[in-house]
Amino acid sequence: MHAPRAAHPSWGMITLLAAMSAFGALSIDMYLPAMPTIGQALNAAPADVQRSLSSFLAGLAIGQVLYGPWSDRSGRRPPILAGIVLYIVASAACALANSAELLIIGRFVQGFGACAALVVSRAFIRDTYGHQETARILSLIMLVFGVVPIVAPILGALVLTIADWHMIFWLLTGFGVILFFAVFVALPESRSAETAAQAATETPAQAYWELLKSRRLMGYLLSGAFNGTCLFTYIAASPDLIIGTYGVPPQHFSWIFGTNAVGLVIGSQINRRLLLHYSTDRVAAMATLFALAWGVAMAVAAATGFGGMWGVLVPLFLVMSTYGFLAANTTAGALSVDPVRAGSISGLSGLLSFGIAAVGTALLGFFHVDGSALPMAGGMLAALTLAAAALFLLALSGRKSAS
Repeated sequence: MHAPRAAHPSWGMITLLAAMSAFGALSIDMYLPAMPTIGQALNAAPADVQRSLSSFLAGLAIGQVLYGPWSDRSGRRPPILAGIVLYIVASAACALANSAELLIIGRFVQGFGACAALVVSRAFIRDTYGHQETARILSLIMLVFGVVPIVAPILGALVLTIADWHMIFWLLTGFGVILFFAVFVALPESRSAETAAQAATETPAQAYWELLKSRRLMGYLLSGAFNGTCLFTYIAASPDLIIGTYGVPPQHFSWIFGTNAVGLVIGSQINRRLLLHYSTDRVAAMATLFALAWGVAMAVAAATGFGGMWGVLVPLFLVMSTYGFLAANTTAGALSVDPVRAGSISGLSGLLSFGIAAVGTALLGFFHVDGSALPMAGGMLAALTLAAAALFLLALSGRKSAS
């Protein structure tokens, strides 16, 4: 049974889609306060623990290649349910890990399972709603990317006061079990007959090749991917920087991390309102320019030491606020290019986003030499610059050429 096309989603559906989108954020943010503790318990260096984040992102990226075309061919529900089962098994394996190597492997498989809900939920939204409404729904779902970074590190820190870090992964296992039953009961099938017919005429490789040839599509996807790399560079570097270098206690780190998440929430909800009056392209273009300016300010503060900790954290907050604008609009723009291949587009989007982010966070570990803010700020500025180039030189110029 297909989900009926509707103008606006119910709050129940928004909640379910947000929970599906929370897989990645919850699995990353909840264990951030425990990263130093995990390193000590497993006798691993900070760079090794950071690689457990990189491996999770790599799993998220690679899995997209499978789940996107699979959802176009077989429907949206089967890949989601299969991915959640894999996530549950991998989360339990992470909880039982007794070495950094086993944790890194477990996190890769965990990410591979988690990405099913992420990639197919985007296709579900595009199946069911139009372009502008898709962007507004994605902006609303962006609330989860603000709430989870506030709640998850606090919950992770609280767990560490009553249990060890293994319990964090047992809680993630429970989250997977609950969401499996919620999806099984409440998520309808949304794949259209047109998508099924198109998928039947081409292999996944052919679908991806057709998508890769679209300059406009690649502009949106690369812009979103490099903006995501900026976000994950901050996530990977912030625990050691704020706790280790700046000397902020782990319980207070959660509040600093949460404050930046509030900026993301504010940005996403302002974006939702702006989309009532302006196009997704116009809003994305302006937000990109602001992000680039604040990225420069943060890099200068990190390089010169101007303002100390706050000289870095204030522009960091402003950069994080722009992510609330950019993620929804670049995703909606990409899905609008070829809606019949929405699953494959969503898969390609995830592959680029998490693949580039995995490389970026891995490189961050190699440049982590003195514990200063410069590797983080420099990496974020580089990502923002590439995101701006992709948006203006490929997506927007490609749109003008097409028109």
